[in-house]
Amino acid sequence: MIKVEHLTKYYGDFLAVDDLSFQIAEGHVYGFLGPNGAGKTTTMNIMTGCLSPTSGSVTVGGFDILAEPEQAKRLIGYLPEQPPLYMNETPVEYLRFVGEAKGLRGEELDRQISEVIGQVKIREVAHRRISALSKGYRQRVGIAQALLGSPKVIILDEPTVGLDPLQIIEIRDLIRQLGQAHTVILSSHILSEVQAICEKILIIAHGKLLAFGEPDQLERSLLSAGEIDFTTEADEQTVRSILSGVKDISDIALEKKQGGLLSARVHTDSRDIYAVSRALFFAFAARRQALLEMTLKKVSLEDIFIELTESGDPAAQPQTEPEESEAKQA
Repeated sequence: MIKVEHLTKYYGDFLAVDDLSFQIAEGHVYGFLGPNGAGKTTTMNIMTGCLSPTSGSVTVGGFDILAEPEQAKRLIGYLPEQPPLYMNETPVEYLRFVGEAKGLRGEELDRQISEVIGQVKIREVAHRRISALSKGYRQRVGIAQALLGSPKVIILDEPTVGLDPLQIIEIRDLIRQLGQAHTVILSSHILSEVQAICEKILIIAHGKLLAFGEPDQLERSLLSAGEIDFTTEADEQTVRSILSGVKDISDIALEKKQGGLLSARVHTDSRDIYAVSRALFFAFAARRQALLEMTLKKVSLEDIFIELTESGDPAAQPQTEPEESEAKQA
């Protein structure tokens, strides 16, 4: 649906987007995750035709956003971080203006206005001035204008910024509903937001795409330098002897517990923490020593985000199926 190839953007000497390449298939809710200043908004502005790249290309539905802007932009609905609202108008008046700008007329315009008002649930405030609406309702009006024209792709830049907790929940629910009929791309620097809404995640930092995949894929691909905690009745000397025969263990911490038990935490640099835990289990079984408890530390999306954005290392990027969306840092 969207193909971004070798996208680069300079502001003077500042490199905001660095040779970015990825593809987005039709369907799903995608999260564009990165710290402030990562290049998310710049990339979105280029994808929607609001900004020209220094080099590279973006195609939407097969249409080049710069060479064929009218055809490409018909497929996109865009909500910038600051919704472009006219405060002295009512939502109905504003949506009529936007609809006409998109080429809608007559009964079709009336039908779509009524439809999007129902979709974003603003019917009860449709005839109040936008200036009198809460931020949550204003955000809904902004999403409604993005839906006019029945675009295949909805792009939302920081859609919940500045909202209170209840409004955030409402907007998240709305985005999930939109994802059933549209390809939705949203940017955020809030980890919990992306985790709560998105089926697929792109992580960007310093203008580079560092990872792209489903949350579970990202966790599996970065499950390195993990921790295994276990409790045993064996004494310290026996535990160290057993662990000396287990590969890929880099560090051992032992602590005596009440009742003569021993608590241990081992670190592993292996990418397959499950293989290490399996070897550890059978090593204890071979010595007829019981493991009373064993837990693996699974990385969270926050761990992934911190590891990637601090290291800037795209090497851990997971592969996706050919028919699904895929990404690469060229």
